Amino acid sequence: MPTLEGGLRIDAQDAGDWQLLTGITTDAVSCDENLAHRLGSLITDEDVAPDWREYIVPDLEAGFSADVLHVTTSIASARLESGGGPGPLWITRDDAFHWYSALNQARLAIEERYHFGPGESIDPADLAPVSRSGFLRSQFYCVIQSLLLEHVMN
Repeated sequence: MPTLEGGLRIDAQDAGDWQLLTGITTDAVSCDENLAHRLGSLITDEDVAPDWREYIVPDLEAGFSADVLHVTTSIASARLESGGGPGPLWITRDDAFHWYSALNQARLAIEERYHFGPGESIDPADLAPVSRSGFLRSQFYCVIQSLLLEHVMN
């Protein structure tokens, strides 16, 4: 839910909710090749690609890693404060970009793994349990990103 200070508050109810939130960072780093390198491999122009890989990819990798670490730390701290039970997770305006980035990395990694494509035509009931779990996590992450855009990053 949006906060009066312009952030978001996520109320975890139990250990399962904390596990779902932890999935953001688990999913974000789940590919064999990190996102920065996957993006770098899309640059195929022989005149540009070597510089891109040498100068851009390391900065992207450092930024993406810092965002995931920030979110990991936020979730772990909130979970610790709540004793793993019911408790709030606060996302402030200062945290918003880190969260958006980590959620985006998680969604891209899920897409890399399952190749869902546009989600409008997918019926989760038709998916195998592991795929269904990935699809539902991706949808959950998308909702948080939408809330960030609407209430925090405006």
